[in-house]
Amino acid sequence: MKPCDKNIIRTLQITREMIRLAEEGDGARQDTGCGILYGVIRDSAYKIQKLAEQEKKHHQAKGWWKSN
Repeated sequence: MKPCDKNIIRTLQITREMIRLAEEGDGARQDTGCGILYGVIRDSAYKIQKLAEQEKKHHQAKGWWKSN
């Protein structure tokens, strides 16, 4: 697998972790400031995830994506 593809996979893993963190943090928050923080983390993770999925599809369409 090419390094660029490995980085896309890592990006997707990181975004899943960001989403989990936002869910846990939102469930344990004490005030609205925390709610805003975890909302921003969640929104950012979904945006990054979408971009990474699109890039993965582009690599697959070009025949570059090789899984191990």
